[in-house]
Amino acid sequence: MNTLGFERRVALRFLLEGRMQSLLIIVGVAAGVAVVTYVSALISGLQANTLDKTLGAQAHVTISALDDVVTPARQQAASESRFTRSQPREQRPRSIADWPALMAELQKRPEVAAVSPMISAAGLGLRGEASKAIALVGIELDRYDRIVQLRSKVVAGTARLSPGEAMLGSELAADLGLAVGDRFTITTGSVSDGARVTALVDLGVRELNRRTVYLPLRSAQSLVGLPGGATSLDLRLHDVWAADTLAAALQAQLPYKVEGWQQANAQLVSALNAQSISTAIIRVVVAVVVVLGIASVLVVSVVQKQREIGILRAMGATRSQVQRVFLLQGAVVGALGSLLGVALAATLIDIFTRFVRGSDGLPLFAIALPPALALQVALGATAAGVLAALAPARRAAALDPAQAIRL
Repeated sequence: MNTLGFERRVALRFLLEGRMQSLLIIVGVAAGVAVVTYVSALISGLQANTLDKTLGAQAHVTISALDDVVTPARQQAASESRFTRSQPREQRPRSIADWPALMAELQKRPEVAAVSPMISAAGLGLRGEASKAIALVGIELDRYDRIVQLRSKVVAGTARLSPGEAMLGSELAADLGLAVGDRFTITTGSVSDGARVTALVDLGVRELNRRTVYLPLRSAQSLVGLPGGATSLDLRLHDVWAADTLAAALQAQLPYKVEGWQQANAQLVSALNAQSISTAIIRVVVAVVVVLGIASVLVVSVVQKQREIGILRAMGATRSQVQRVFLLQGAVVGALGSLLGVALAATLIDIFTRFVRGSDGLPLFAIALPPALALQVALGATAAGVLAALAPARRAAALDPAQAIRL
């Protein structure tokens, strides 16, 4: 006998003879594959959207000067019972020493995509009788744009930061009654300066939109009293998940505070991990259900086909050939179910993209079906079909031909 041809023909014939059983289990496998594929794509899209919004307004790693601390005049002896109290020092903007040289060294690291200097300070924005607390951010626009793509967040005006110009969060502009081209006053302590609004930006977070003012780096240095200084260096990485590793390495090398986005957004990272774990649990549960469903159908098939199996054995079919017949059935069911399931998942994703909209009429977030994910789930379903067929295949191969024919 032609081994492959014989086994394939027998496996397909057994499946076609039990059309309803075969159809039901293929549909069941397809439903499981569709659920796993759709949920995986949905969670991936949600996580990517969340990361994009979170990291769209902040750096992956931030290096900043240490806070001022009070050093005690002397160490108190253990035997002394006198109570002492140190008054905390007020914090003031401090510059990173020789930051241009440090920035040049950081840019040489292969994991770093971009580095940008920054001045951060608090101040007041004034226009007429209106005043608002602001977060003053001094930047070099071209460098900073490579960190957070600031130009893409402009909702009015033109992204430009020449001396005497500023870019504002859209909510702050509304609070101060400002539009593109208007002038307002910025004050930080005893220093004040005027600026003309060149653009309004939407940073994706209302609180940031309500207090952020971007100025040229040199203008911010003058307002804060740090000529030639930078309070922090912002880094963007090629791999966002390498931020904690790089931050730990830099913290051990530099006398500054180094913080990765994961450390600054610990609750977000916990939520993303919880989503990933939930997706993994769903995959495992669905895989178990698929395996049990295929196994139960093939066990019934073995019981129903005992006479046919006995005849095949009597005609010269070996135990291994009988095993491979049922393993092929499992593989066929898994493969057909996976193809149908991936197609169903793609349809569900298309429906979600077309009809699920936010209050602004736009899709809630981008969701797609990566070919790698579809292939992974399809191969997993096919492997599950083969795994589910192992026990029924062994049972079929163990049947005694004489007894099976008499049944």
